[in-house]
Amino acid sequence: MSDAGSLEDSIFLKLVRVVNLTARPFQQRVGRRHQLTLNEWRTMAVLGRQPGLTATQLAELTGLDKMAVSRALAGLKRHKRLHRHEDPTDQRRSRLYLSSDGKALHAIVSGEARAREAELFALADAEELRRLGTTLDKLIASVTQAAGDVSQQP
Repeated sequence: MSDAGSLEDSIFLKLVRVVNLTARPFQQRVGRRHQLTLNEWRTMAVLGRQPGLTATQLAELTGLDKMAVSRALAGLKRHKRLHRHEDPTDQRRSRLYLSSDGKALHAIVSGEARAREAELFALADAEELRRLGTTLDKLIASVTQAAGDVSQQP
C-alpha cells in the first residue's frame, strides 16, 4: 500500500468489498431460488463438511456471531434441512446435522458455488490462488488470535 491511510488501498476494505460483491449475487441467484439466506448457506457449508458440530463451534468456524448462527439454524430447521441431536457427553448441548433434504440442497448449492468460484478466479493462475489461500489462512489465524486476546481482557 502506497499510503497507509488510503481507503482505496485498504486491504481490509478490499476484502469487505469482495465479500459484498459475491454475497449479493449469491442471494439473487441461489438464495431466492432455494429459500436460503447467505448465513444459512454458510452454516450448511460447514455442517456438510463437518457434521455433528455445536452452535458454538459453527460460530467459530463461520466467523458469524452466535445470534446470526442461531437465526441461520432456526431457518434451516424451519425448512427441515437440519436435525439436532442431544450431545451424549453434555445434555445441555446439541449436535447439529443436515437432514436428507439439507444434504440434497447442500450438494446442489455446493456445485453452483464451485462453478461460481471457478468463474471468479478464472483470471488468477494456480500459484496466485495458492498464495492467496496461504495469505487468507494467515489472516484468519491472526484475526482469530486477536479476537481471543480481546475476549480475555477484563
